[in-house]
Amino acid sequence: MIEQQIIDRLTQIVGKENCSTVTADRICYSYDATQQQFLPDVVLHPASADEISKIMLLANEKFIPVFPRGAGSGFSGGSLPTRGGIVLSTERLDTILKIDEENLVATVEPGVVTEQFQQAVEKVGLFYPPDPASLKFSTLGGNVAECAGGPRCVKYGVTKDYIIGLEVVTPTGDIIKTGGPTMKGVVGYDLTKLLCGSEGTLGIITKIIIKLLPLPEAKQTMLVMFDSIDGAAQAVSAIIKGKIIPTTLEFMDGRTIDCVRQATDLDVPAAANAVLIIEVDGDREFLNKQVAKISAIIKPLGVVETRIATTPKESEALWQIRRSVSASLRKVNPDKFNEDICVPRSRVPEMIRRIDKISATYEIPIVNFGHAGDGNIHVNIMINKKVAGELEKAEKAIEEVFKGALELGGTMSGEHGVGIAKAPYIGLEITKQAAFYMKTIKKALDPNNILNPGKIFLDDKQTANH
Repeated sequence: MIEQQIIDRLTQIVGKENCSTVTADRICYSYDATQQQFLPDVVLHPASADEISKIMLLANEKFIPVFPRGAGSGFSGGSLPTRGGIVLSTERLDTILKIDEENLVATVEPGVVTEQFQQAVEKVGLFYPPDPASLKFSTLGGNVAECAGGPRCVKYGVTKDYIIGLEVVTPTGDIIKTGGPTMKGVVGYDLTKLLCGSEGTLGIITKIIIKLLPLPEAKQTMLVMFDSIDGAAQAVSAIIKGKIIPTTLEFMDGRTIDCVRQATDLDVPAAANAVLIIEVDGDREFLNKQVAKISAIIKPLGVVETRIATTPKESEALWQIRRSVSASLRKVNPDKFNEDICVPRSRVPEMIRRIDKISATYEIPIVNFGHAGDGNIHVNIMINKKVAGELEKAEKAIEEVFKGALELGGTMSGEHGVGIAKAPYIGLEITKQAAFYMKTIKKALDPNNILNPGKIFLDDKQTANH
């Protein structure tokens, strides 16, 4: 536990009401979406970069670990206080500081909720495309730390493609600025991109400068059911070869569709073994032509049924099939591991078949859906942790899934990051030489290893125990 005199100094920095050692408060900040739990010694709610700087200076002086936290919605354990210490919440840094309509740039604090920011810029005819599934509660600071993605990435890219500048408190307490509000800038190293996806290990973000786009005039949604996952994957490649880049290309495999059938009253034909949700956006006059062209391209590929939304309400109804998936998974088993591998999109069917074999080998249901346009598969390994041996089988299955993705030229994580969940497996993808350079950067910026320690890379003792 942290000594009382240090708690007193922290209280002086953030104020009594923003420094808590109450057990109930500590429990609230002890877990994330992984449902793993680690109790911090103290929870702090600073309101400025200056306060965060003072916290980091004190933490370095006393060698206290600091764990930055946004909304705690991550799936890899990236914000978990695995070594006690300080949870530093960015919730109070929740202001949209400026929306520059002339230069298509916004400046925000890290605690701004993603959806609220999207709604704010859309009111003035602008557009922020990244749309992680957690957008209703995840914060922009967390999105930057994890380099969040989402369904619209196939056309618009991921979070890092829109972050052009940051204000950051370093692990040693310095306040620095990277990048800026211009669309170009090549002076020195690109620290902005380095910090995007660094999972809170290299700095605490206190301001974000975001590039915006003009808001598309309209969008149209299609839900297409196929008789096989191969047909759905071929459709994805065929659409893109046809010089159409949809806003989204979401897929669900046969097991996912079975879950939807069992858990909801949504009408899904028995012959459907894969589903694509295809959305296009842009000028209204071109959308009908795009939808017609897509329908013609995919028609020979085993289409069972096509539904096309003509109103926002109908579009929402089509998306309801996709949104019902997460809730329906609990009908399979009560516990799950949600992995987010990514493979070249043409190899999605091959990866799904590999996953089916892994499922059969370990006798564990595995349900797959995700972003077909960029090959990002959300692999849901469904178990009951109360059943003896299920957890061990799940861990073996996860490793096999990761190895399969890498063998097909993919990655272990397209969106969720490494955190602690994937840290034991990072050697499968990152060579020792590459890991050495990454650890060298961490050591240079955080010599006392106090900022989010134990994330991404296991220490030597942990590695030996794995």
